[in-house]
Amino acid sequence: MYAVIRSFLVNNLMVNLPVRMLTSKGKSGYLELQHVGGMKRPARKKSKIKRFQHAPPGTAPGMINVRQDALVPQIRYWAYDAEGCQEVQLNTLQELKSIMQQSPDKVKWVDIHGFGDHKFMEYMADYFGIHRLQMEDVVNVYQRPKAEDNPNNLFLISRAIRESEAGLMDDQISIFLGKNFVLTFQERYEDILNPLRERIRKGKGQLRSLQADYLAYAIMDVVLDNFYPILEHLGDKLDELQDELLSNPTKSSLDRVLFIKRELILLRRIIWSERDKLNDILRSNFSQIGQETKIYLRDSYDHCIQILDLVESYREVTASLMDVYHSSVSNKLNQVMKVLTIISTIFIPLTFIVGLYGMNFAEVDPISGRQMPWNMPELYHPYGYVIVVVIMIVIVLLQLIFFFKKGWLTKG
Repeated sequence: MYAVIRSFLVNNLMVNLPVRMLTSKGKSGYLELQHVGGMKRPARKKSKIKRFQHAPPGTAPGMINVRQDALVPQIRYWAYDAEGCQEVQLNTLQELKSIMQQSPDKVKWVDIHGFGDHKFMEYMADYFGIHRLQMEDVVNVYQRPKAEDNPNNLFLISRAIRESEAGLMDDQISIFLGKNFVLTFQERYEDILNPLRERIRKGKGQLRSLQADYLAYAIMDVVLDNFYPILEHLGDKLDELQDELLSNPTKSSLDRVLFIKRELILLRRIIWSERDKLNDILRSNFSQIGQETKIYLRDSYDHCIQILDLVESYREVTASLMDVYHSSVSNKLNQVMKVLTIISTIFIPLTFIVGLYGMNFAEVDPISGRQMPWNMPELYHPYGYVIVVVIMIVIVLLQLIFFFKKGWLTKG
């Protein structure tokens, strides 16, 4: 009986009764759970919170701590002006020094992917005049978007968002803006800057005719533009979830809503800091940023406001979808309880009749033999059983007609 009730509740109410038991500790040190009773819950999509490695407590400031699993550095070198561009894949710092001296008047972009060589990172810091604290922020990849002015360069950090099968990938782009050069550091080989590289190759727009500060702006602009397709995709997911929750709410739907909500929190944290960074650049008089470039940066600031509005709107939508889920489950529970109540109401008079005639009062006293006419004479009627069954059927039919006229037997 318990198995039947439990199966009914699981299939119709999405209620998970306790069917698991605690077993011994697992590898993580926590108690593991094991299914019993032969029933398994549906598989849930697992999502891990990204962990970031930092220097151990007490480490001296400015220490460049390279992780053991860091990728080997790759150097991509670009030099361009209005007439053309040069693209070279370099292997050593000596090659980089030599090729940069060949084009002193061109805008140069040194794009480095991977931090797996400690000495290389120190040489880069010495050659470009990067402070050790800034290089520490480059290697410790989770830094909030910010702008720091230094005598040799302007240090900028942006966070690039891209989609993957496991969810949103949050990568850091460290930008150093100097005189006629832009130096960027990224942890992975792949990134989202290929559209910008194509613009440099093909000479689209006015990128190759402007200075290095415009290149730094273009990198940050690509990062911001990449938010729009991601938010559009999240909006489509929320629309699908809304229809699903209204028609057939499940625990899997709620898990997806919570997953999207966590992604929106990540986007909000990044875009909020990005807005503060652009506001700092616009209000400060950094010598590396020209007035003409600030016009474009104001447009990027407007994009930040738009993205932030979209993120806040979608966060409200996720909150409302969670309310829709709970309301839908509650309504479904009410529907099931209504059916059970109707069934119970139908059997109440039947149970009364059966219980009344189940008292088995004798018509004749077995001791004295005296006849007792008031002890249920109809119980010994030749058609008593048929009459009782007919009465019970009539009562059930009358109840069903009454419930139908009240609208209690319809889905609405």
